[in-house]
Amino acid sequence: MGRFSALLRDVQTLEPPDSHHLNHAIGWLGLGCVADARAELAQIAAEWQEHPEVLELRWMLLAQEKQWDEALAVARREMAAAPEESGGWLHCAYALRRIAGGGLAQAWETLLPAVNLFPQEPVIPYNLACYACQLEQRAEAWQWFQRALHVGNKENIKQMALADPDLKPLWAQIAAM
Repeated sequence: MGRFSALLRDVQTLEPPDSHHLNHAIGWLGLGCVADARAELAQIAAEWQEHPEVLELRWMLLAQEKQWDEALAVARREMAAAPEESGGWLHCAYALRRIAGGGLAQAWETLLPAVNLFPQEPVIPYNLACYACQLEQRAEAWQWFQRALHVGNKENIKQMALADPDLKPLWAQIAAM
């Protein structure tokens, strides 16, 4: 629910009634009511449909439904609408990993430039650690994981990693920290 809270904070950039529709969509998605969330998003005025928060929530809906081709298209629009935000980069890589014809290597190549653009975003090196681990590059995965720890909350990242099957090859090292 943490990401929903961040979206709620950002809603003030939209004016009513569009901000209300976005708030309602966030609430519906938080309750797992995807169709209701989608209906609320549809009520947002056309000129706000490309707003970064609207795009982010639309991506979250598509990801929940595992509609990765559409999610990738939305992530690319999100990157264009908010190039100063890391979310579009992360969403693009996440979707690329899952689309037909995509995969880990494409996700890796897409996310790698974001490290320099968003050096204080721990999710980027964390996801690169996951990709490297799944590509059987354990030493590189460990380096990326260490970087995520350096820029993020060490204990939270460690707990998240110990529950993440992508990082299973590193679990013993992580647990020993």
